[in-house]
Amino acid sequence: MGESMEKRKKVVAVPGAAAPLGPYSQAIKANGFVFVAGEKGYDPRTNALVPGGIKAETRQTLENIRMILDAAGSSFDLAVSSTVHMTNLDEFAEMNEVFAQYFRVDPPGRTTVEVSRLPGGAHVEITVVALEGE
Repeated sequence: MGESMEKRKKVVAVPGAAAPLGPYSQAIKANGFVFVAGEKGYDPRTNALVPGGIKAETRQTLENIRMILDAAGSSFDLAVSSTVHMTNLDEFAEMNEVFAQYFRVDPPGRTTVEVSRLPGGAHVEITVVALEGE
């Protein structure tokens, strides 16, 4: 079972993207899909949250996701599902404005929820499930 599982499940690790804050992978490729873990607006060069508010954090979060999807052989155009966690839904319009710049054509299904806190003091965390590229 271990060998066949390894063939169906592959860890995606991208040195240029922000490092995980715990014992999880940046993404997993499995059965034709890429499952990107909850990414936040950390600058991969400094591992610090980017300054500038929700728009800047959302942009950096999506840039981190872009690097991971690229490394996995996928893209935003192949995204089928997304979940956005925010600490303040009053900032939804600003987050949504940036989100729309990355998902221009046939955007994925999305769930957005407000949470009381996110790791590292982040204000937004985004997960994406995408198809693997050809």
